[in-house]
Amino acid sequence: MTTTTTAVLVPLLPFLGAAFGLLLGRRAPGFVRPLAVLPTLAAAVLAVVVAARQGGGAAVDAATQLAPTGSVPIELALHIDGFAALVAVLVGVVATCVQLYSTGYLRDDPRYSSYAALVSLFTSAMLLVVYSGDLMVLLVGWEIMGICSYFLVGHYWETEAARSASLKAFLVTKLGDVPFLFGLFALAADAGTFRITGVLNAVTSGDLHHPTLIALLLLAGVAGKSAQFPLHTWLPDAMAGPTPVSALIHAATMVAAGVYFIARLLPVFAASAAALVVLAVMAAVTMVGSALAALAQDDIKRVLAYSTVGQLGYMTGALAVGDRGAAVFHLLSHGAFKALLFLGAGVIIHAAGTNSLAAMSRMRGLSKRIPDAFWTVTVALLALAAIPPFAGFFSKEAVLGAAEHAAVGEAHLALGGAHGDLGSVPTAAGWTVLIAGLLTALLTAAYATRLWLLAFFGRGPQEAPDHGKQPFAMNAVLWVLFIPTAAFGIAAPVLPDWFDGNALTPTLVTSVLGTGLALAGALIMYGAWRHTTAAAARRPIGAVAVDPDAAPAVSEEEAIATHAAAYGDNAGAPDPADPGRLLLGPLHAPATCGFHLDAAYTALFVRPVRAAARIVRFLDREVVDTYVHGAGTGARWLGSAVRRAQTGNVQTYLGALLAGSLVLAVAAVLVATGTGA
Repeated sequence: MTTTTTAVLVPLLPFLGAAFGLLLGRRAPGFVRPLAVLPTLAAAVLAVVVAARQGGGAAVDAATQLAPTGSVPIELALHIDGFAALVAVLVGVVATCVQLYSTGYLRDDPRYSSYAALVSLFTSAMLLVVYSGDLMVLLVGWEIMGICSYFLVGHYWETEAARSASLKAFLVTKLGDVPFLFGLFALAADAGTFRITGVLNAVTSGDLHHPTLIALLLLAGVAGKSAQFPLHTWLPDAMAGPTPVSALIHAATMVAAGVYFIARLLPVFAASAAALVVLAVMAAVTMVGSALAALAQDDIKRVLAYSTVGQLGYMTGALAVGDRGAAVFHLLSHGAFKALLFLGAGVIIHAAGTNSLAAMSRMRGLSKRIPDAFWTVTVALLALAAIPPFAGFFSKEAVLGAAEHAAVGEAHLALGGAHGDLGSVPTAAGWTVLIAGLLTALLTAAYATRLWLLAFFGRGPQEAPDHGKQPFAMNAVLWVLFIPTAAFGIAAPVLPDWFDGNALTPTLVTSVLGTGLALAGALIMYGAWRHTTAAAARRPIGAVAVDPDAAPAVSEEEAIATHAAAYGDNAGAPDPADPGRLLLGPLHAPATCGFHLDAAYTALFVRPVRAAARIVRFLDREVVDTYVHGAGTGARWLGSAVRRAQTGNVQTYLGALLAGSLVLAVAAVLVATGTGA
């Protein structure tokens, strides 16, 4: 097969698997698991073949025009360059791991067939976004992912949390998609095409007349899809879905689509210095705010969710300083270790019977119950904290190094090929990303250490429950993802060939600062944990401080019966030995609820919209309907009067006729007399 044919099969196979899975789910349940795993696995293998053939060289382009539009043409086009090929491999590998993991994790779920089909469709949509060379075709995959996320996040629709989270994710992402669509139309109007290559050529030749407006409109969609401030609030709540879905959304699909989109069209954003500064500020606020929020969360999945938001901030920060190589490098390494973290969290939840870190901190021996998860998650947390020599260190330091170059005025938007040198990066963007990135490195190591200590080193009186050995598929997938998490950093020397020739090696200054701050954050958290643990040990038994403002931990309604016993009244009680509470101090309460952004949005948008809806309903029912009902009532009264006049008496009819004639005669005389006068 040619490279083009192979590339077409990559998104097509998961789509066919989803279609047949939905059709055969109830009729032939024995085919559900093979249809979930095998097409996705085949797509991953073919994505590797496409990447090997592309080899970081010239982009693979192919196109065929769809139905004529009479205006800007829409084409079914492929555009596969180096980082598109690698991102497709990431999507295929993570999706395959999620499908394999789900066969054990959701083995007793009655809705597994629809779940597996939606995961396959989700994967197909993301692969379409990655390989698409036409912006309108890319938009199709973009929107399908939003629909799939709605159903997957709401998989446990019996619970209020899942229903609310799925609706919130759908509405917030659609809020960003509206200006995103207008941005695509404006971009096509200026460039005269939806083809990505044509758009980039238009930018290079200076034919883009409204770069700032277009870039800001597109950024709104990216902020929604990739959970960037201020449209990031849907992602932590999306943890109400199954843990494998969380891994897929956070590691390889949905949130990665926005970062990938900016990387694909970076020259469009680079044409506006203002857009780069806005992107840098958005990334900085996202990084720091999400890291502080992660320090205060009790739900293990919400910690990882805020972690994803922060790491996406690193990626958009790299794009703000003009280095898409560093951004996609971090996207790839983050996809590996974040998928491992979420799937490892699923094993931890399965073993502990709760999502609550406070409850886990009161259990002894949890790490011994799940040694596979303990060792793999430990390495993944080291990668998250950017500790060398794990993958996260190399990719995060590449981002900080790019920010350093931009801050000192040495960064140029040289994207290689026909795009040439697009100018220098604003130093304000460089300093913003660099300072926020270093501060976030400290906070990231702190919350990663907190999660590790509370989850695996509980010192309470309760023995960790023994729910039996986890399914083999769940543990095997952890070790598969362990390999890139531990060793992906060694690929840095060969990756520049895949990313426009940009060097991805860390710089000395940022390496020393970043690693030093990460170690400092870990040590500070460890010291706080020792202090609070010792203080809690001196308290009388049963003296547990309860924060009245703290929301109870929301458990995941999964088809794992052993969880039910662990969800007691104190499962989500605040942990008196929580070091995050000590370090954050007065910031702990607002950080727990995401700095009240949801409350602010409710006050600014939700309540006014609901009030306006009530006014419209009142006007519709009491004013508009009154006229409609009045017209009907008048006609009914008139008909009733006429009906009563129809007595059937001929004398009455003749009398009425004569009376009417007399009235008309008198009226005629009066009119004639008045006219004569």
